[in-house]
Amino acid sequence: MMSEFKSFSIGEVFDIATPAKKFNANTVKFGGKHPYVTRGESNNGIRGYIMEAEKFLNPANTISFGQDTATMFYQNTPYFTGDKIKIFTLKGAALTREISMYLIAVMKKAFSTFSWGRSSFDVNVLKTVKIALPVTAQGNIDYAFMTSQIRELEIARIRQLEAYLAITNLSDYKLTSEEQEFIENHRIVGAKYKPFKIGEIFDIFTGRDVIIGRTSDGEIPLISHQHDNNGIAKYIEKLADRRLFDAAKTIALADRGVFWASVQNKDFHIGTRVKALVFKDGGKSREVRLFLATAINRLQALFAEYLTNATDSLPQLSIQLPTNGDGNPDYEYMNTLICIQQKLAIKNMVEWKDHELVAYQSVVAG
Repeated sequence: MMSEFKSFSIGEVFDIATPAKKFNANTVKFGGKHPYVTRGESNNGIRGYIMEAEKFLNPANTISFGQDTATMFYQNTPYFTGDKIKIFTLKGAALTREISMYLIAVMKKAFSTFSWGRSSFDVNVLKTVKIALPVTAQGNIDYAFMTSQIRELEIARIRQLEAYLAITNLSDYKLTSEEQEFIENHRIVGAKYKPFKIGEIFDIFTGRDVIIGRTSDGEIPLISHQHDNNGIAKYIEKLADRRLFDAAKTIALADRGVFWASVQNKDFHIGTRVKALVFKDGGKSREVRLFLATAINRLQALFAEYLTNATDSLPQLSIQLPTNGDGNPDYEYMNTLICIQQKLAIKNMVEWKDHELVAYQSVVAG
């Protein structure tokens, strides 16, 4: 099905509002009922759940927009927000998950050329940004077309996922008896955690500027200060004057502009505004590195402002880790826990895939 397209300003499509109240991440108490949305790029922007006066909740079925990061997420339940969040409410139609996915993709493309600065935060600027949208024969925005396009893309991705799971045998997600025992023990006893300074666990190396346009295409990941694509800016040939970091011994960390630790599958180079965190006591499994990267990324809230960085304070920052009987980091525990989480995630993915295929087939059968 083809559709005509027409240019609209964002202000024609959305009402853009400021939350009635902004809650400070350093003062709120987590463990509540309603989502607390910030400008982070993970977990749908949700920093946690808090309990505040419900009169300050923003409405469900809106898009939360982080002004200085252009992070956009569909929120299907009422939510509180932190600083520099705008609320996008669709005009003339109900915002659904499918429509929001389409509109967010289009807006991200429009904002991709922005050089973010104070002027970019201004609502009047946001309202004037142009986006191309499908229209009906009458010239109205065609939300039905958006919905059908997203559903077709989803079913295509589900088919790809189905093939990938079959080829890689990832459909085998059954937990071993040892893993089942680990879960039971974890529920009863849990693990003892304590803080460790990043400088105690890692040797820290600082990246230097790499002019991407002067690099040659290759197979070595170049890690830059970004959240997207696991931090990889480009795959390049080996740089003779730069250290190639052993992926099994190293976690990459973007420490300025964004704060994001990533685990790489290949040995890699780092660029400017990136640190290489090299384990002091040798290589670790991918699962252990994933656990450590997750623990480090929990510190993102300390560097929510775009201009803040962790460069000077990084060695002294503490992360919470499980410990063994000697009080040292329990890497065996970390490895087992992540292995179990991966299997459970695959199980959920397979069950979701089967459910979505059945739902899609019932719609098609009509």
